[in-house]
Amino acid sequence: MRRHNREGFTLAEVLVSLALVGIILPTAMAGVSLAMKMEETARYRTEAASLASGKLAELIDTGEWQSAETKGDFGEDWPDYSWQIQVEDWEETGVSEVTLTVSRPLRGKTLAVSLSTLARAEGQ
Repeated sequence: MRRHNREGFTLAEVLVSLALVGIILPTAMAGVSLAMKMEETARYRTEAASLASGKLAELIDTGEWQSAETKGDFGEDWPDYSWQIQVEDWEETGVSEVTLTVSRPLRGKTLAVSLSTLARAEGQ
């Protein structure tokens, strides 16, 4: 009698394996795609927060928040980012809340990060 050594896979085993890969692979790829989008959003938020912090500090230190333009951009180094400042007085206290918002387009929407601080107008 001859004995058959079983080498390789049966057709049923191969088909089951392909079916599992067909189910798992698209789900895994969707997860990877979502993770990449979240990483991109987090990176842009971090950049925007850093730019906002620097610009707000500059406007407060120089006193330009009182008379400067209310919006602008960050030049060639950060071409997609723009900033806008909003100043609101606090009920006759001589103190103002200065809010700087940095924004940029991202996948058809606008990503925005806002930072606020309190400042006293010069001469008060």
